[in-house]
Amino acid sequence: MRPWRSLWRSMVRGARVLANRPAADRDLSDEVGHFMELAAAEYERAGMTPGQARRAARIDVGNPTVAREEVRSHGWENVVDRFAADVRYALRRLRNNPAFAVVAVLTLGLGIGATTAIFSAIDPILIEPLPYPKSNQLVVISDRTDDGSPLGPTFGTYAELRVRARSAQALAATDHWQPALTGTTEPERLAGERVTANYFSLLGVQPAVGRGFVNGDDEPGRPNIVVLSARLVARRFAGDQAIVGKSIRLNDDQYLVIGVMPADFTDVLSPTADIWTPLRDRAPAPFNSIEWGHHYRIVGRLAASSTAAELSRELAAVARTPVPEFGRPAWADLRSGLSVQRLRDEVTHEVRPTLLAVVGAVGLLLLISCVNVTNLLIAARTQRRPEMAMRVALGAGSGRLLRQQLTETLVLAIIGGTLGLVLAQIGVRAFVAVSPPGLPRVDAIRLSGQVFAFAAALTTLIGIAIGLAASIGSSRGVLHQHLQAGSRRTAGGHARARSTLVVAEMALALVLLASAGLLMRSLERLFAVEPGFDPSHALSMQVVAVGHAFDSDTTRRLFFEQALDAVRRVPGVSSAAFTSQLPLTGGLDGYGYELASKPADSPSDSPGSALRYEVTPSYFATMRIRLLRGRLFDSNDGPGRPEVLVISESFARRAFGAENPIGQRIRFGPEMQSNRSWDVIVGVVGDVKQQSLAAGETDAFYVPTGQWWWVDNAQSLVVRTSGEPAAFAPSIKRAIWSVNSNQPIQRVMTLESIVAASASQRRFALAVIETFALAALVLAAIGMYGVVSGSVSERTREIGIRVALGATPGGVVQRVVGGALVLAAAGAILGLGGAAASSRLLETMLFGTSRVDPATYLGVTALLGIVVVLASWVPARRAARVDPAITLRSE
Repeated sequence: MRPWRSLWRSMVRGARVLANRPAADRDLSDEVGHFMELAAAEYERAGMTPGQARRAARIDVGNPTVAREEVRSHGWENVVDRFAADVRYALRRLRNNPAFAVVAVLTLGLGIGATTAIFSAIDPILIEPLPYPKSNQLVVISDRTDDGSPLGPTFGTYAELRVRARSAQALAATDHWQPALTGTTEPERLAGERVTANYFSLLGVQPAVGRGFVNGDDEPGRPNIVVLSARLVARRFAGDQAIVGKSIRLNDDQYLVIGVMPADFTDVLSPTADIWTPLRDRAPAPFNSIEWGHHYRIVGRLAASSTAAELSRELAAVARTPVPEFGRPAWADLRSGLSVQRLRDEVTHEVRPTLLAVVGAVGLLLLISCVNVTNLLIAARTQRRPEMAMRVALGAGSGRLLRQQLTETLVLAIIGGTLGLVLAQIGVRAFVAVSPPGLPRVDAIRLSGQVFAFAAALTTLIGIAIGLAASIGSSRGVLHQHLQAGSRRTAGGHARARSTLVVAEMALALVLLASAGLLMRSLERLFAVEPGFDPSHALSMQVVAVGHAFDSDTTRRLFFEQALDAVRRVPGVSSAAFTSQLPLTGGLDGYGYELASKPADSPSDSPGSALRYEVTPSYFATMRIRLLRGRLFDSNDGPGRPEVLVISESFARRAFGAENPIGQRIRFGPEMQSNRSWDVIVGVVGDVKQQSLAAGETDAFYVPTGQWWWVDNAQSLVVRTSGEPAAFAPSIKRAIWSVNSNQPIQRVMTLESIVAASASQRRFALAVIETFALAALVLAAIGMYGVVSGSVSERTREIGIRVALGATPGGVVQRVVGGALVLAAAGAILGLGGAAASSRLLETMLFGTSRVDPATYLGVTALLGIVVVLASWVPARRAARVDPAITLRSE
């Protein structure tokens, strides 16, 4: 216990000293005086006179002041006291040099703030575990296409795997669900999921109010039940938790609300989902049923002793060995195997390249900020050489000087970091505002405790790093040289260090500029791609026919016909049409096909697949899609009439080669190998970009509304207007609701905004990297200005002599600017190499542009050169005005 008591006494004593220094000094003086009295008394007992005893005691103790300082130096409070003194001194220096302080703090604040803001986004998306217990055990299982790419599995595949997959503790299946909520206010189509009863328990979450699904809830014939998200309850039901136990109307049916999920719950497989209902278990199901479509998702939780690799090997064996009790149709025979991917990887694989590119960009900006401040510190400490040399002469050790300098940079970094947190908050809001659709866990992007800890650690690391870098050359020997021989002898060394740093700064800035240039050039070429339709003066919206009144194809078709007639009567509408899926909106409704000239022996023998568009006859005119051969649909192409098709140019080329496709007979999807009559191709139209502007041509076929197996209940309305399309949205919605006011209308967008949104990830990366590149360019200009200005100040005598010997002002300017351009050229050479290497991170976002595009690299190099000339021009002009007489007289 004695060591603890001693430590406690030391802590208490140190705290008392720090709390009341005068009282502590008095106590220490009394203690030293008491010790001297005791020593004198001891000498008196030894036979000395009082005077001799006091003199001997003083000799033993020494100078009282020195003794007090010696005692004080052994306490931990002395370290704190010295640090506080260094901090006060650092603050005084910043106050006395406001220009330096403002520039350095702003530079550090920009770098730390940008890095912290990006970390606040990267942390929940790529670093933190998903918000589920033991989320590393969660995996997603997908079917594979012939080329190995993942494909949504079927429910039949799930039914087989839940029995045969032993490496998984549990498997659950989900399917997209978009019910229409009616009976409250304006009808709304909700984003939701049908899930097996074990879905929430597999994730390890349960509703905050009410209950989740239990075994048996997903059996056919059970009552309709739903679980709601907290945000839906807040938005549509005024946050009333008493909604649990009440019924709501969805798709014209009553559903009992049994639970409300926690406010912080996010379904990472479907982040926009607000409602969940049981996925009815209809296994085994006929092969021609919806259960055998590739539109499901399977999520699993690994057994405690299993790994994803083991599950992958097990599923490969299951795929290779079908068993009689689980039949497989040709399009879901698993012959290409199954893929197993961690849930986190599944959620982030699309945005990972973009986020990594942004991380690289902010890292470069942070480096540039640190280099810039290091340069400023070297310049400031160059001016303080006489002061430091005097400190050395008075006995200060190199460790003491280094400690003081590190304290100064830490104080500077802390102030910059505080400003950085303010800028980070602004940056987080901007990041979320410009983030592309589909960015996972956007609601988790915030300045959390982890982010604050990251910012604190980063600030400390930066303060130490730039302090050490700027302190190189401040050794005792060098400072003695300053004291003895003036500063000229070492000015060259500091100038070389600053020049080296500014070269590095130019190189880093060029890497950022090149990245922004490549993305800008890529977007320019991407938007030069023809989408296959004219997006100008066109508005789109999705209209849904829900309710039992529209259970039949006939009533659905009649509703869309009446709605279309009502829209066409709106003043300013020149044409309008409906389509089952709209280009560049993510829809991929595709089917295999067979040709009458080459009938398939089985559906698996299909020569390919094509996207299906169920359209009204005016669709091609409204979208302005070019007719290349044959004819388009007309009013005679409807139910009960000969079934006709229009196909895309790429489809005609792939399926028929040089043959004329007009009159050819073909069957799709459910029609294949059936007794249904063949469809006849009557026209060929130009290709339309469906997935993205960057994707290749996609085969497509168009069928008139009413001639497909069913009439889609959700269709996109396209309207071409005589004025600004967005202004027509309210009147068009009123026209549709005049036919039936209970039908949801959503996704109201102009076609131009749809085209722009199709490149949202590239736009996002460009916006972020462009911002960082601009900041880097400004910092590089500041750094170059500082180096050139410092060089001019140090070379004032040399410049004065040159002018006295006949150098012209123009020659002086040329020499100074030329020196700056030499530094910039060295930085450009390094930067071009770095840009060529780092641009690999951008390859997946480039379109029609090489990552080593010469035009881009030349352009950004020229831009950097122009900025360098402008930054060095002012100090160069100052150098040209040096008066040689004054300079030489001062010598």
